[in-house]
Amino acid sequence: MKKQLKTTDMPSENQEEDTIDIIALLKTIWISRKWILKTVFVFMLLGLFVAVFSKDEYTASTTFVPANQGEGTKGSLGSLASLAGISLGGANAGTEISPELYPQIVKSIPFQLELLDTKLTIDGQEKPVSYKEYYDIIYSAGVLGNIKKYTVGLPAVILSLFRVDAKEEETFFQENQILSLSQENSDLIKQLTAQISLEVNDKEGFVTISATLPEATASAQLTLKAQTLLQDYVLKFKTQKAIEQLHYIEDRYLEKQQEFTKIKIEFARFQDQNNAVNTALGKIKLLQLQSDYDLVFSVYTELAKQLETQRLQVKKDTPLFTVLKPVNIPIEKSAPKRFLILVVYSFLGLVLSIGYVLVRPIVLNVKKDFIN
Repeated sequence: MKKQLKTTDMPSENQEEDTIDIIALLKTIWISRKWILKTVFVFMLLGLFVAVFSKDEYTASTTFVPANQGEGTKGSLGSLASLAGISLGGANAGTEISPELYPQIVKSIPFQLELLDTKLTIDGQEKPVSYKEYYDIIYSAGVLGNIKKYTVGLPAVILSLFRVDAKEEETFFQENQILSLSQENSDLIKQLTAQISLEVNDKEGFVTISATLPEATASAQLTLKAQTLLQDYVLKFKTQKAIEQLHYIEDRYLEKQQEFTKIKIEFARFQDQNNAVNTALGKIKLLQLQSDYDLVFSVYTELAKQLETQRLQVKKDTPLFTVLKPVNIPIEKSAPKRFLILVVYSFLGLVLSIGYVLVRPIVLNVKKDFIN
């Protein structure tokens, strides 16, 4: 019985010890409250400095829905084609580009290089300048940017002094698809990739593109350029196969058209010159010309049908983009969120100061035991 009583008393003793430990920790914090408050105040001043000297940023966005016109117009195009004796059943659709691949297109180097040439309207500049010119000549990183550049980014600055200057212009070799970038453009592409955001909503089926820049109008212009360029890329990929087939059929059609014109003139001339064909040789020649004429005419007519079919196929494969939210110039700043920065820095100072107060005695005891 006594042993049972002892075992039942153990949880209460552990609870008392835990309570004592918590009280001791709170007491330690209370004793060091002045130091903690000073630390929080220092971090608050640091957060205030960051919030005040952070550069303003504006975010513009647009939302659109990609839709293939082929599904919606298949019935109407099929009925129109059937009236002309054309069947769309054998036409090959273009390669489908999934919206999930859009982020890969936006991050591709050719896409980014075209964005570097986007003309932007900058306050204080008489003429629009390209994105590349803006960050090379006009843009100023500000106080925080310079501090970061010559502290955290100091190794990169030192290495740039010893770097051998590369060619400023990009070289693109069509044969082996090798793309060579200058270091300057490589850095700009990394920066641009961070400023352009693309989100694909698979459930609802819409795509959102946004761009963040220090200039409100420039952010809207860059967003519009990214939207237009992405739609052009998708249009090119989607209709490339159908357009190549269209060009092939057009070439064959023109060849047969010339051949049909030639045989038609030859057949008509032979008939005019031999109104009354009495010889066997003349009859054989006439039958041969008639056979050639019928064959070329049949092929020519079939190519004409295929040509119209392929033209309809190109229209069917051409994707449509329904814009749900057009690009507009942002009025409110998207960053910096100064109050949030102040709160975060203050909280960080509170956590670090309390952690230091609680860990310091443990470190000193371990150090003392190690020395002894």
